[in-house]
Amino acid sequence: MERLFKLGEFGTNPRTEIIAGITTFVTMAYILFLNPVILKGTGMSEGAVFFATAVGAGLVTLMMGLFVNFPVGLAPGMGLNAYFAVVAAANGGTMTWQVALGAVFVSGLIFILLTVTGFRQMLVKALPDSLKYAITVGIGLFITLIGLKLGQVSSVSWVGGPSAEAIKNGAASVNLLFFEWNIGLTDFMANKGAMLTLIGLLIAGVLTTLRIRGALLITIILTTLIGIPLGVTNTEALSNPTFLPDFSNLSVFQLDFSMLGSAIFWEVVIIFVFVELFDSFGTLVGTANRAGLLNRPDGEKRLGRAMFVDGSGVSIGALLGVTPMTAYVESAAGIESGGRTGLTAVTTGILFLLSVFALAPFVAVIPDSATAPALIVVGVLMMSSVRHIEWDDFGIAMPAFLTIALMPFTYSIANGISIGIIFFVFLNVVRNLFTKEQDKKVNIHWLIWVIAILALARYIFLAGE
Repeated sequence: MERLFKLGEFGTNPRTEIIAGITTFVTMAYILFLNPVILKGTGMSEGAVFFATAVGAGLVTLMMGLFVNFPVGLAPGMGLNAYFAVVAAANGGTMTWQVALGAVFVSGLIFILLTVTGFRQMLVKALPDSLKYAITVGIGLFITLIGLKLGQVSSVSWVGGPSAEAIKNGAASVNLLFFEWNIGLTDFMANKGAMLTLIGLLIAGVLTTLRIRGALLITIILTTLIGIPLGVTNTEALSNPTFLPDFSNLSVFQLDFSMLGSAIFWEVVIIFVFVELFDSFGTLVGTANRAGLLNRPDGEKRLGRAMFVDGSGVSIGALLGVTPMTAYVESAAGIESGGRTGLTAVTTGILFLLSVFALAPFVAVIPDSATAPALIVVGVLMMSSVRHIEWDDFGIAMPAFLTIALMPFTYSIANGISIGIIFFVFLNVVRNLFTKEQDKKVNIHWLIWVIAILALARYIFLAGE
């Protein structure tokens, strides 16, 4: 184990890595139940989606651990699965789910090509350090927002409009001006889920303050137990557990390339590639940076291998019958629990594979309010990178700020990186044009120019998809 994962070199041990892997799995496990719900509108079997999600996440995460020695988990990405559901909707979609899987597979091949040619790896060298740190901070806020939503802590109210519940249930629609809505705190006394999140957040805060190893996992377990008397923890999932999945209607190898020659097919492929490029890049760089892996002599080389596994995961997922696989921001929870090597990812991968046969009933017991505090604490810890940003240089500060702000405010890692790079290029081109002193000019790598142009084209021609 020492030879494979180099635990001593990274200053860790098997116990810490396994706890970190369990923590990552628990914070990612929601996708096992959320993905089937999102994709069932395409006509895909929920059981088939559950199987593909669990097996795909397990296999690709194992690859990340064994071949790259990175503590990062992978699973079908949120956002892209929603886009897939719209494209392949049983009523009103532009293609069948089989054809959409074909588009995912092709996008994965393109992704692998971009990795093999070194395009993605060059981004690490080309991207200014301040933007790298901004990505880490932005992902931290993005994770915090996920935690607040999962934990039912944040609420939305409308001035003189329909209730949030009516809109949620589809009974009303609303078109609001910016001053007509307010984001605030939920009534903790009336919302038991939010109350449990608050309790869990206090537990996580105390354990993390005391530097107790495995604080986030302990928080999840204790919060789940406290949720039983509150009626939030779903103990009914254990009353009649089903440990074996239905293998009769799987979506394995159900790809359809009949629309390969159509423009709409390639439009879908391009959108998949573009969003995958920025989402996975941001997550891999942000989590690896937080774990201190990019500062090592072999950091860039290993990041390149991680990107290859990440790209391969897209096509592997399509073959199994699921939406694009990508590195998960929730991996930061395991990293904050001490995960530094591939043993963390191997642990997470094994748990995903076991979930197909045995863990599903137990995973279903853990409420969102138990995982939410862990995600919020991760946001706190990732915020520390903000001190490394050059705030005194506005040509750096503004792009970094937009990168940070737009990730949570637009609910998209891709938007934060895209807008940040566009503003970095624009502001510093202007600076270079009006600055005579050579040493005060900012070097803009040609690849950053390419990314900025592609990002701009995305918003102009793809309407921000």
